[in-house]
Amino acid sequence: MTQVNLALGAMRFGSETDERTSFAILDRFVDAGGTLIDTANCYAFWTNPERESGHSERVIGAWLAARPGVRDRVRIATKVGSLPIGDGPWPENREGLSAPAIASGVADSLERLGTDRIDLLWTHMEDRSVPLEETVHALADLVDAGTVGRLGASNHVLWRVERARRIADADHRTGYTALQLRHSYLRPRPGAPVAGHNHRLGWVTDETLDYVKSEPDLVLWAYTPLLSGAYTRDDRPLPEAYDHPGTTRRLDELGKAAAELGVTRNQVVLAWLTGGTPPVTPIVGVSSTAQLDEALTGATLVLLEEIRTRLDAAT
Repeated sequence: MTQVNLALGAMRFGSETDERTSFAILDRFVDAGGTLIDTANCYAFWTNPERESGHSERVIGAWLAARPGVRDRVRIATKVGSLPIGDGPWPENREGLSAPAIASGVADSLERLGTDRIDLLWTHMEDRSVPLEETVHALADLVDAGTVGRLGASNHVLWRVERARRIADADHRTGYTALQLRHSYLRPRPGAPVAGHNHRLGWVTDETLDYVKSEPDLVLWAYTPLLSGAYTRDDRPLPEAYDHPGTTRRLDELGKAAAELGVTRNQVVLAWLTGGTPPVTPIVGVSSTAQLDEALTGATLVLLEEIRTRLDAAT
């Protein structure tokens, strides 16, 4: 079975999406050849500060326990660094990326997931209160111990990623080989704040794409690739930051491509991401198996070069 270049986003598992539905989505994903499951130790706090963290990991752990043998068919990616601590305001009061915080966060994630390894560990947010060398070596220690397979940086500025990679390389340690940022076919106005997006610098830029293309060991994952339903749902309008002429032109070209291919706009966007240079792994969160099926079809769709050229040229 061909593997699908799509990561299943599990942020709402155990909170907005109940356990039974989550299990059904996970089952369908694996049956269709999906292997990448993305979560974090702070979910569902990330989407609702009133909710307790850890729900998503616990649901995935329960699913793994109920499906003997499935652990070897999937790769689990989770995140550390953003978990709220204490009663103070967030993000000021979060676990951060010190060596003790990383070790403790990973141990707790392993317990919730019911597994002995994390295939890809993301540092969820930067922590400039800790020396970068401390973070780099703490992460590498986990790889050396066999607890973690690969390391990734989520919502980090590029120069910090590059500096961390150079520290690891100089010390002959394992460093970051994955980036996770927000990316989609449409882009907001440069510098414009986007409602609901707290990571001001957590965006894919042309520099990001050029960097990944130039570093053979790096892969790029993109979250919110479908803009929370804005491509296909009238009740999910685009944020004001997307109100510019480039959006109009891109939406027009996207609609033409979808009509020519007989697919949805969502599916064209996913095909555009997965088939680009460099290829991007979209992280898609769904609340039903029907939504998942749509996403899987899009991730395996191959765009004609003529269509891709038109989509790229619309600016």
